[in-house]
Amino acid sequence: MADEAGVPLFINARTDVYLASVGEPETLLSETLERAAAYVVAGANGVFVPGVVDFETVTALVKGIAAPLNVMVWPGAPSVEEFAGLGVARISVGAAIAQSVHALTRRAAREVLASGTYTSFADGLSYPELNGLFERRS
Repeated sequence: MADEAGVPLFINARTDVYLASVGEPETLLSETLERAAAYVVAGANGVFVPGVVDFETVTALVKGIAAPLNVMVWPGAPSVEEFAGLGVARISVGAAIAQSVHALTRRAAREVLASGTYTSFADGLSYPELNGLFERRS
């Protein structure tokens, strides 16, 4: 699918059945599969199911959804390689990277205020490295 300018579009429909615990625990899988099927019929190219990372459920979702599956990850979740082995097409980190940066910022500020030291800054990127992140690459 592409928009008017010819830019390819990928519609990744999201269902928060697991993330929000919609319904009884024994109905979460069937509810998710029903919603996913409706999204695919409506034209979704993929389905995003945040809130679930266990192998059994992810395997059932991969088998039961007629589109690529996307899951959200967090510390303790299976690795990218493990998810790929289950058939997961995409992982999302959600806000985890930003949350990690904010945690480091808080630790660094607390260190300066509490002890007057700066060891939290030790692993920071140099200005050339930071500037390189913004270079245009073709």
